Amino acid sequence: MSITKEFDTITAISTPLGEGAIGIVRLSGTDAIAIANKVFKGKNLETVASHTINYGHIVENEETIDEVMVSVMRAPKTFTREDVVEINTHGGVAVTNEILQLLIRSGARMAEPGEFTKRAFLNGRVDLTQAEAVMDLIRAKTDKAMAVAVSQLDGSLKNLINNTRQEILNTLAQVEVNIDYPEYDMDDLTSQEMKKKAQEVSKQIEQLLQTAQEGKIIRNGLATAIVGRPNVGKSTLMNHLIGQKIAITSNKPQTTRNRIQTVYTDMERGQIVFLDTPGIHKAKNKLGEYMVNTAEHTLNEVDVILWLVEPSNFIGAGEQHIIEQLKKTKTPVILVINKVDTVSRDKILEFIDTYRKVYDFAEIVPASALRAQNLDTVLDMIFKYLPYGPQFYDEDTITDQPERAIVAEIIREKALHALDDEIPHGIAVCIDRMKQRKGQNIMDIEATIVCERDSHKGIVIGKGGAMLKKIGSNARYEIERLLEEQVNLKLWVKVKKDWRDSDSMMKNFGYNKDEI
Repeated sequence: MSITKEFDTITAISTPLGEGAIGIVRLSGTDAIAIANKVFKGKNLETVASHTINYGHIVENEETIDEVMVSVMRAPKTFTREDVVEINTHGGVAVTNEILQLLIRSGARMAEPGEFTKRAFLNGRVDLTQAEAVMDLIRAKTDKAMAVAVSQLDGSLKNLINNTRQEILNTLAQVEVNIDYPEYDMDDLTSQEMKKKAQEVSKQIEQLLQTAQEGKIIRNGLATAIVGRPNVGKSTLMNHLIGQKIAITSNKPQTTRNRIQTVYTDMERGQIVFLDTPGIHKAKNKLGEYMVNTAEHTLNEVDVILWLVEPSNFIGAGEQHIIEQLKKTKTPVILVINKVDTVSRDKILEFIDTYRKVYDFAEIVPASALRAQNLDTVLDMIFKYLPYGPQFYDEDTITDQPERAIVAEIIREKALHALDDEIPHGIAVCIDRMKQRKGQNIMDIEATIVCERDSHKGIVIGKGGAMLKKIGSNARYEIERLLEEQVNLKLWVKVKKDWRDSDSMMKNFGYNKDEI
């Protein structure tokens, strides 16, 4: 029996935002068909047969928004076991978003992340293992990961758990019968037989737990987090380890804002997935809180932790805070004392001894990320502590970051290099347009640099636009190297006051706390 009668009707864009052949906006709920019918010009959707697709137009106030195909699926034979409508529109950001907003104005509510799957679970369409498998299937990056997700979606894990549970219940029933009704003539369950049965069940559970760990490896890869205080050299280290610049660098703290994932593949030894994290510091705004939460949350998701520190005998409050976070994990921690090229060799042993007293490190490695000193040893130590598992990415993969995100970060990096100390903390970069010029080896890119103050806007632009031209010229050169083609880059500057303390604006700029 459905339990969703009290639920409202939800809607969301079901396809990735961006340019494409098709975009899908989905509705689910009691009023899904009625709401869609309000904005659809064509057949009466409330009278069409279930599981049909219908041609027409989405209109508002007699103005056509787009030519569409609308699928109508009536409960209970849907994913959510509610009435479901899918509007197949042309795949563009503007048109899909406009249809979404129109549906919201017409009575639907914006769905929360994962809410369609949540309703499928609440209505008995899937159990928790299958709900998890849906997300695993979406995120699968290899054939093996996809196969595991499909198998789990079919209920293989659920059946395994249920069978094990049933065996336990059968054994308990036999024990209770022998205790409560000894006078009945039936086979006694001896202590030896009971022990044997318990051992068999225990073995099944152990095997299940082992496969759970294997599943983690398939889904998440063999990850290594790079953590430390701001400006200690985390991004520089990661770039040198993988042999390619992915994360931006500068001499200003808090340069890295998001968790950046890169991949190092050694065909003989295996694959390392590096997670470069924002510097752990005392947050002064919501953006700072997002950065710190991102870094600290990562500690619980990885197989090895690289902690970068500067060469010093003094362990300050920032390092002490990181030590407290590390004590909460059981993950092997490799201490990398970075920038050893700036001190004498005699001092390095002192620094090692200082840190050895405050934490039980798996390994301690002196190195220089900038000079690429001792980085082979760092890789050796990581491979030493990584568990065995299947390769998560193909050997050609360097990062999972989309080109648009990397381009935005390159522009921000050049702004960091060019601007004064106070301004960079308050800037963000949005890629408004990135499109290949038809028939030419030229990429047209339009981007906006966002700052927090009107006075900052003038500084970013500079006298006669000189500063903005400098940022654009420096960025264009590196973007062309990345894309291996000519780039036509246009930059604008906008003011969004106090955006670092606004959840909605942070989300628009790619800093979504719900995804941590």
